[in-house]
Amino acid sequence: MSKTAQFGVYAAAFEKAYASDDWSVLEPFFTEAASYQINFDPPMGGCFEGRAAILAYFKQVVDQFDRKFESRELALIEGPREDGDSVWVRGRATYRAAGVPDLAFELEETAHFEGERICRLEDHYDDATKRQLDAYLGEHGAKLGISEDA
Repeated sequence: MSKTAQFGVYAAAFEKAYASDDWSVLEPFFTEAASYQINFDPPMGGCFEGRAAILAYFKQVVDQFDRKFESRELALIEGPREDGDSVWVRGRATYRAAGVPDLAFELEETAHFEGERICRLEDHYDDATKRQLDAYLGEHGAKLGISEDA
């Protein structure tokens, strides 16, 4: 199976985990020593080492951010693009909730594979997006129950 196809299967499994809140379904997609780097300040970002830490982060960020909104919509803008053992995508996430403006932003994600499993996952937000998210959370985070200090 191509790395692009593997990434697609992983992305579909992520959405199933999101819907069910059963993050263990993602275990087979990561090496035990995998790392996940999000170039955003904690608690939204940071570096997570090991499969267990990555899965715990997924649950934490979804519970403390995504689920505070009524809906979450993902769209692929560019990619997937396969380069050796890596797959890169650029997408847009849109979040909606009553009483606050929609939040839409772009990010890039690169999955590096070791065999059939992801050994390193990287999310990249440009500086303008980081400022946009900080401003949005500063203005609307309390209304949504999102704490930047979680």
